[in-house]
This record gives sequence, structure tokens and C-alpha cells, in this order.
Amino acid sequence: MKLPRLPDFEMKSSILFKQKIYSACLQLLEKRITALSSELNDLTEGAKNDSKSSAGDKHETARAMMQIEQANIGQQLDGLLKEKNELTNIDIGNKAYVAKGSLIKTNHGYLFLSIAIGKLIIDDIPVMVLSAQSPIGKKMLGKIKEDVVEINGVKYIVEELT
Repeated sequence: MKLPRLPDFEMKSSILFKQKIYSACLQLLEKRITALSSELNDLTEGAKNDSKSSAGDKHETARAMMQIEQANIGQQLDGLLKEKNELTNIDIGNKAYVAKGSLIKTNHGYLFLSIAIGKLIIDDIPVMVLSAQSPIGKKMLGKIKEDVVEINGVKYIVEELT
């Protein structure tokens, strides 16, 4: 598999690339947090404006469903806020070995070890944003340039590390 190449993959370029990835992750989380906060506010306002009617059981059932939805959205929002906190506490500076905050160029693409977001396209380059708890994240931790990690029969070679 031929990988897209960073311009001269110089240390300066790779640091800027990593900062773009980090910023994109933060923006994505902010967007999700804003959307869920808005949805939660709408539900809360709807519950406040919903006066007790004579509809009886139907009204109570609708109210209970709304409370369940509020609880679900609240849990999702809490999870996103924890992820944002985790992301903002990651040191994205250069490291001599793979750790949280590392940008890893492998023979199968770019990996950014931080939180579980999935695939992002940054400067037309696909990057997998993974948590350190993911199977590949766990195996990558502590590795250095030229180390090999095998996951499900697929070998990943650490080609560059920022």
C-alpha cells in the first residue's frame, strides 16, 4: 500500500501536521458537545413548558420517555466532556517512543494515539485517531522507530515517530 507522503516529513512539518490532527480532534469534540448540549437544553425547555394536562397516562408516559432521553443525552455529554478533558491533558510534544500524543507513520498509514475518534482526513491524508486502550494502541505503546507490531496477522512497522 503506497502511503500519501508528508512534505519531506521533516520534524517541523510532522509537528505542524500533528497539531492539525490534534486541533481537528478538539473541534470535532466541541461540535459534538455543542450539539448534545443544545439537544439537552431543548428537552429541558420542553419539559418545563409541558404543563400537566388531562391526558392522564399518555401524558405521564411521554414525560417518562422525555426523562429517559434526557438521562441518555446527559450520559453521552458526560462521556464527551471526559474525552475532551483527556485530550486536552495529552502532551503532543515529540517523544522518543510511542506514547499518548504520538503521531506514528506505519507501513499501513498514520496513527495518532490519543482518544478513540476513528478516521480523519487531514491535508488529504487519512489518519486513524486511536486510544491507547485500543488493541493496536496497547501494542504500540513504548515502541520506537523500526519496531514491528502484529495485530490479527497484519504487521505494522513504525516508520516515523513524532
